[in-house]
Amino acid sequence: MSDFYAPLDPEALKRERARARELRESPWWKRRVAEGVCYYCRRKVGRANLTMDHIVPMGRGGRSIRGNVVPACKECNIRKQSLLPIEWQDYLRSLDAPSED
Repeated sequence: MSDFYAPLDPEALKRERARARELRESPWWKRRVAEGVCYYCRRKVGRANLTMDHIVPMGRGGRSIRGNVVPACKECNIRKQSLLPIEWQDYLRSLDAPSED
């Protein structure tokens, strides 16, 4: 994983978190989670089991905007943590790769 993290001013972080809360309350987000399907694993987990994930994490320069947030099951969100999309794809490929035992 890359060690790049954008310096995030505490006030900027506070604003982005407020934007994320606003998005979660919006009709747009409610439509996104209505089917209850995780963006990453495509499993149907139910809307109550979905969290908001930033595709590009805030600590890596991401923003709380429609194009950067997706519904994710808690398992995927925890595993992804602060990975960028390319790093997440590498991680998923490593799960599919045959082990060298």
